[in-house]
Amino acid sequence: MALRFGVEEEYFVADPGSRMVVARAPAVVERASAALGDRASTELIAFLAEAKTSPCDDLGKLEEQIREMRAAMASAAAEEGVRLIATGTPVLGELVPPPISAGARYAESLATFRALDDEQCICSCHVHVEMPDPERAVLVSNHLRPWLPTLVALSGNSPYWAGRDTGHDCWRVLTWARWPVAGPPPFFESLAHYEDLVGTLLGCGALMDTGTIFWDVRPSARLPTIEVRLGDVAMTTREAVLFAALTRALVQVSLAAVEAGEPAPDPAPELLRAAYWLAARNGLAGAGVDVRTGRPAAFRDLAGDLMAHVRPALAETGDADRAAAGMRELLECGTGAQRQRAAFRRRERLTDVVDAAVVHGGSHR
Repeated sequence: MALRFGVEEEYFVADPGSRMVVARAPAVVERASAALGDRASTELIAFLAEAKTSPCDDLGKLEEQIREMRAAMASAAAEEGVRLIATGTPVLGELVPPPISAGARYAESLATFRALDDEQCICSCHVHVEMPDPERAVLVSNHLRPWLPTLVALSGNSPYWAGRDTGHDCWRVLTWARWPVAGPPPFFESLAHYEDLVGTLLGCGALMDTGTIFWDVRPSARLPTIEVRLGDVAMTTREAVLFAALTRALVQVSLAAVEAGEPAPDPAPELLRAAYWLAARNGLAGAGVDVRTGRPAAFRDLAGDLMAHVRPALAETGDADRAAAGMRELLECGTGAQRQRAAFRRRERLTDVVDAAVVHGGSHR
């Protein structure tokens, strides 16, 4: 049985001349809402706009929704005289302090997290996968943990930050790492263990509320899903679809393991943290560590291991061929981070990097 799933994506809004990010996202969202309704929304920083799909159980339908929402958001941006950009971090722009969107919640975030909000100019992709109940969502999270660095490497699309190459394929992941409740989730013995820790974090003021649990995997506070939120926004629809397919398949395999009573691997937090950094720095073309064994491993090989691990679920949903083709394309053409750097190398102009990541209404993007 295919689990229902959906995707949330964040995008930058940039000036078409300077290619710098501009605080026009609220106006873009207002226009896009005519087509998308509440599926389009603002974010903390006024450079960012968000759009989401509706839940569905078919990968083809999800792809259609992603194309439609990207086209609607891109068209709204064009009508506002700006461009929609699909990168995990802003390539060009004056970023600190950022323009905070209007609203009581955003004001509360600024009061609580203070300068941490200054570099929240980041765009991610969140995949929600339907869960039978919160208990199993927490236990599934444990089974996902060893694969999270590989997902980081696969989705890297944020090498540049405000006019410079960070030397990392996924700088966005590292900006998140400074937050009090972020990064790879802890290993949880049960839902009660999860709720007890969250209660402690709320009580001491490390969280505003359950909406600010920013672990890369979490049971959703408002939906009957597990949310995997570690990917950079994909440069193209095809990459977004591949990431969603792999994520759902990984959740399905993990849920089957939970229901079969299989123990989850529990890599040391220090090793998982190091694997994250290696994935963020080196990307899919580089070397990392297999947290299941503690041995060095190329991320291309780890991606192959991931494909083998989720193949039964991909076969069950009829997505095996599409996922395999998507992975081959990613390995041959490079991740978003690799293609951003290739765009820069042609003429050594960062404006070309921005142009390479523009989302065009109705196109393959």
